[in-house]
Amino acid sequence: MPDMFSPEKRSEIMSHIRSKDTEAERIAFRYLRKYKIYFQKHYARAAGKPDIALPRKKKAVFIDGDFWHGRDYERIVASRPEGDYWPAKIAYNIERDAKNRAELKKNGWKLLVIWESDIKRKKTRDSALEQIARFLAEG
Repeated sequence: MPDMFSPEKRSEIMSHIRSKDTEAERIAFRYLRKYKIYFQKHYARAAGKPDIALPRKKKAVFIDGDFWHGRDYERIVASRPEGDYWPAKIAYNIERDAKNRAELKKNGWKLLVIWESDIKRKKTRDSALEQIARFLAEG
């Protein structure tokens, strides 16, 4: 299915989507700072640029967007016409994430992946933030 927007309009729309400092990331950063847990944001020296990193402990936290990283990938595929751009793009993102995380693990990093909706949703926010803090604090 062709894009309903012109390339210029699509570019404008996509330029407003942030890959850094998303709402979920800002909530997590505030929480960690409140409890004096120091970390590196978007650590570029590690594969995949973890959203939160402790390089000396080799710990990385990824806060993945539900849509962009394929939390409900099967539903997305089912809801889109065949040949649509988004399922292929999301499949590529999933594959890239797997490669980056395999490289980190091979290099001795410990990883935690949290879905953005688990942080943004008030019902699951506290447990997700506590999970991040525990992960970063453990030996």
